[in-house]
Amino acid sequence: MNRNYLISGLLWILACFCHAALAEQTIAWEDLGEEEQRILQPVHKNWENLPAEKQQLLRAGARRWKDMTPKQRARARKNLKRWKKMTPQQRKRLRNRLKIFRKLPPEKRRKLRRYRQWFKSLPEERRKELRRRWLEMTPQERRKRFNRLPLRPPPKHHPGR
Repeated sequence: MNRNYLISGLLWILACFCHAALAEQTIAWEDLGEEEQRILQPVHKNWENLPAEKQQLLRAGARRWKDMTPKQRARARKNLKRWKKMTPQQRKRLRNRLKIFRKLPPEKRRKLRRYRQWFKSLPEERRKELRRRWLEMTPQERRKRFNRLPLRPPPKHHPGR
């Protein structure tokens, strides 16, 4: 469940910076709930000048934020800091990857999430080695490698293997 909130939080952060077309209707600041206004206080001065889709995204994010646990909020803050440090090219690359990820069938998305979790559980040196090997592959080799992955990730890494 925490993973869902993390993904939700990350998507909210990305959505705030993307100009996805949502509703055309702007929202008056006064129409926001008290809790929404408190959460969105940093953008209060510019609220009326924001495009309708940005207002909708921010409001949806405030609603999700309200439902997060303190731990989930801390993780979302950390991700936002990372997002803010990214260059425009890095952000664009991440948006494109997210777009591709969303188009994948559900089973492939689950597969990728499991492999990411497995990868994060590996020792740092092993992760560096796998990253290096991945970066040396051509796009065709990467695609072929991904399509050969089993539905379950490999067992936990044991030193000495």
